[in-house]
Amino acid sequence: MGDIVGEDYSDAVVYGEEWAGRSFVRCDFTEADMRGLVTSGCTFTECTFDRTDLGESTHDATAFRSCRFTRAVLASSTFTSCSWLGSVFVDCVMRPISLKETDLTLAGLTGAVLPKASLRGMRLREANLEGADLRDADLRDADLTGARLLGCRLEGTDLRGARLDADGLVQATLRGARVDLDTAVAFAAAHGLRVG
Repeated sequence: MGDIVGEDYSDAVVYGEEWAGRSFVRCDFTEADMRGLVTSGCTFTECTFDRTDLGESTHDATAFRSCRFTRAVLASSTFTSCSWLGSVFVDCVMRPISLKETDLTLAGLTGAVLPKASLRGMRLREANLEGADLRDADLRDADLTGARLLGCRLEGTDLRGARLDADGLVQATLRGARVDLDTAVAFAAAHGLRVG
């Protein structure tokens, strides 16, 4: 099946359908009812998901590339081995959500509310997490290199083994976060302390 380009799926109802190997380019899913949708090996490129209901959906090896999600519902959805590369999420309902081995590189998650989320080992390189709420989340071994963390709430978050830049260590709120020795030393240095 070839690419589906520029189709308008506004207000479509695809509740509980199963899609495999489909490719959508610049399609509009505004206010579509996609609850319970199951995708496998699908690709969505530059698609629009404004006020779309993706609650309780399941996605395996599906890529959402440079897509826009505004006020979409992602609660109780599961993403396994997926990619959100360059996608932007604005005022979305994301709790609870399950992300496993999902690539969030360059994703725009400004103000996302994801306390206690399990993001262990996630690739969040250059993601925009400004103002996001990740309190008590599991970010062990996550790659936050180049991520924008201004005002990001990481209180109580487990950051052991995570990779963070000096800017992130200064900009995020890290009170009570669990870190390894290397991150503690980097945190001290980023705040102007001389170690040793």
